[in-house]
Formats: sequence, structure tokens, C-alpha cells
Amino acid sequence: MKTKTLKKNKVNVVTLGCAKNIFDSEIMMAQLKANAFDVAHESEETDSEIVIINTCGFIDNAKEESINTILAWAKEKEKGNVSKLYVTGCLSERYKPELEKDIPEVDAFFGTRDLPRLLKTLKADYKTELVGERLLTTPSHFAYFKIAEGCDRPCSFCAIPLMRGKHVSTPMEQLVKNAKSLAANGTKELVLIAQDLTFYGLDIEKKRTLSELLKRLSDVEGIDWIRLQYAFPSGFPMDVLDVMNERDNICKYLDMPLQHGTTKMLQAMKRGITREKTDALLQDIRMKVPDIAIRTTLITGFPGETAADHKELLKWIEQSRFERLGVFTYSHEENTSAFVLNDDVSARTKKKRADEIMEVQSHISLELNEAKVGKTFKVLVDKIEGDYYIGRTEFDSPEVDNEVVVPKSEGYLRVGDFANIEIVRAEHYDLIGKIKA
Repeated sequence: MKTKTLKKNKVNVVTLGCAKNIFDSEIMMAQLKANAFDVAHESEETDSEIVIINTCGFIDNAKEESINTILAWAKEKEKGNVSKLYVTGCLSERYKPELEKDIPEVDAFFGTRDLPRLLKTLKADYKTELVGERLLTTPSHFAYFKIAEGCDRPCSFCAIPLMRGKHVSTPMEQLVKNAKSLAANGTKELVLIAQDLTFYGLDIEKKRTLSELLKRLSDVEGIDWIRLQYAFPSGFPMDVLDVMNERDNICKYLDMPLQHGTTKMLQAMKRGITREKTDALLQDIRMKVPDIAIRTTLITGFPGETAADHKELLKWIEQSRFERLGVFTYSHEENTSAFVLNDDVSARTKKKRADEIMEVQSHISLELNEAKVGKTFKVLVDKIEGDYYIGRTEFDSPEVDNEVVVPKSEGYLRVGDFANIEIVRAEHYDLIGKIKA
């Protein structure tokens, strides 16, 4: 029974998962606004007539969070705090029949490419003239910038192709137009995202054209930083590094998920690369761009990973000295090629190994940060927290990497502006600085 008056045509969009989902929500919100809906993102108010949950279905923890969020909003609907509840995104794409059966309170489920159908359900039009337009949920000075959808890689652990489909590049002219639109509205940093940036252009031009795209985006007036996330190591286009050296506004930063440091596990994961080729690639990248920051992501507890494999991985991390590193515990996903394997590493062991990986990385991170003390960096101010400004160097991506902390007592800084900051102290994952006169 309805217990309160809800604002007609007000939509609250709730986003779970990665930056690609944030991008998709922003596109959806722009379409809703153009159709005269009052749109909010993760509003704390409970006056929205409609709630749309954009879900993640990547690994167990993400699926659990998505399901719990759906159930929580289903209860709100029962209380009369929501009239219509819709679910979209990866979880919905992958498990729609099961979700429809188990959570009947949801009015409709939509997949990752069902935006026109979702809008039609809301009696709204999909406005093709708005393609690329977004309502940013991030601070206006940076934006996630998706250049392609889907993935053609055969990684044995990954369900992304099941949820996102095959790789489809966004045409370059459209991306340049989108970048100009963002820059005109104050965006200074583009964080390029895709399941695999390096595949960009293969489906359109029959060749990798990421380097050409970078040049075109680099020429957009007002874009001060361009950052590369999610680059696959096998077949990495080295000409990208030439552009990185040539253009001041392309950050010397590369997010390259390597997943493991032993040939045995890389082969089991179907990564198309060996330990030796990985090491050679890292050496070549650092030789071409000596001051580059490489971020990687690892998986621990993959089927068949032994204590010896884990020990070798730890040693490899110590040798590789990644500037940034994260780790996932292996999630046994249905319909992936690894699902036929015996998930033989216990959850407790997976967590223990993940903790040991991050312990090794924390010491590396501290040493690398301490080497920055006394140096001055160009810092983008992201936000204010209490008595501190919080910003980032070009070597740090938002949400996941190190931050630069500057006391407000140092002077005035404006969110969204760049400032020269001298580092005066280092911590494991943060730098403390002062404004450089």
C-alpha cells in the first residue's frame, strides 16, 4: 500500500560495478532527462516514483551486492516508497530468467544493450540525436570515456563476453565529438575505458587504431589529461607509447591487467602470453616511457594454483615493482571455460594469498612514494574532505589509486583546478603535500 506521495516522473538511478557501468548510467540519465524525467543518481531521498538499478555480474561479490541492492529496493516498493522498479546491466543480462522468477517485485529486467527498450517501457523515446550525451555522475572535471563495448578475448575466467557481447568500437568521429562536448562543459580529464582498449579499431578499420584516436582526442581544446585503462598485454600496440611521449596531455599511466606472474597460470587462464613475454613487454614499456606508472590487476586462487605458484607470483611482484596493483580472488563463473575445472583453492586460502599479495605491494608502494618526497607534481584537485584538499597526479586514476593530501591551511585551491604541489611526506598509498609557490 502506498504510504507517501512520490514525485511523478522522478527517476533514481542506482549504479553498481565498474566505470563502464557508470558510463552507461550517465548515457541513460541523459536520455531520461531529454524525455522530461526528473533524474537523480543514487539519491538519498525516497520520493522517486521510479528506481532503475544498473547491476554488475562480474564476480561473486559483485553479484551478491547487486542482488542485495535489488532486494532492498523491492522492500521499499512493498512499503510504497517506490512505484516502479527496473533492473538493467550485466547481472540482468546474464541471469534474467532466474531473476524474474526469484524477485517478482521487479517490474522488468533489461540487458546491457536494452536502453531503447527500457525507455519505451517508460513511454520515452530513444533520441538518436543525443548519442554520446551524458549526465555526469563524477565531478565535472573528469569523465570516464568508453571507446568500445564488449570483448573478443577468450580468457577462461571471464564472463564479460557473455554479458557484454563481442567487441564493437565506437566510431572515431563520434568519440571526438563527444570529447569536444565534454570539454565545452568543463571536463579536463578523460579516463579511456573499454574491456580492451588495444582492440580499438580492429572491427572498423581492420587494424588497431588506438594511437590515432589518442592523437585526435589530444587535439581537443580543453582536455588536459587523457588516461588509459584496461589495456590487454598480448598484442599491445607499442605505437601508443610513442604518442604518449609526444603529447603532454596523455598521462604517463597505463592500466594493464596481467592477472598472474607464472606461465602455468597464464596458460590456464588463456591469456595468450607467457611470463617471459610479459616481462619483456614490461621492460620495453618502461624503456620507451621511463617515468610511466603501470597499474595491474591480479587473480589469486585460480583452479590449480599451488602454494609454489603463489610463492612464485609473490617473487614476481617484488621483481616487477608495479606502481599500482590490485587483486581479486578467483570467482567460479558459470559458462566460462574455467567452470569445468575443479575450484580447488579454498576461500580462506584465496583471501590469505590476496592479503599476502597486498602486503608485498604495500611495501613497494611506500618505497616508490618515499622517492617522491621533495619533488613537485602537477596535481588535479578532486574534492575537499574536512580540512584537506584531495587530489591526484597524472600517475593516479580516480577512485582506485593514490591520492595527494594537502592541508587547507596551506592556502586556497579550487576543486577541478590544477596546482603545483611539493610532496613533503609519503605514506603507503597517499602523498602529503604543500602548495608550491
